[in-house]
Amino acid sequence: MIAHIDNYGLIWIAVGLVGQAVFCMRFVVQWIATERHKKSVVPVAFWYLSLVGSVILLAYAIRRRDPVFAPGYCLTLLVYLRNLHFIRRGARARVEATVPADDADDADDVGPPTTKTD
Repeated sequence: MIAHIDNYGLIWIAVGLVGQAVFCMRFVVQWIATERHKKSVVPVAFWYLSLVGSVILLAYAIRRRDPVFAPGYCLTLLVYLRNLHFIRRGARARVEATVPADDADDADDVGPPTTKTD
């Protein structure tokens, strides 16, 4: 089967296999996190691996002109990006919640702290 495939075709087969490997690794990451916490956990790495694996597999599906897988990977990208958006927004909110109200105005200052004198 592979004997009649040119080098360019072999490169795209390798791309597809790498995409599948990255996509599969997300389950390994999720499994390890779940075992460590002794409850079902979906770490942020799961979503990044999902995103990267989907992009690679989307490129492979487009190259192969696959009318089934290409649209599927396009739609899953939206889900992964949305989940990462919510994770970042939640992390930002947690950081903002830990900044005391008095220091919130100074949070964007980049200079050294100043002392106030009356």
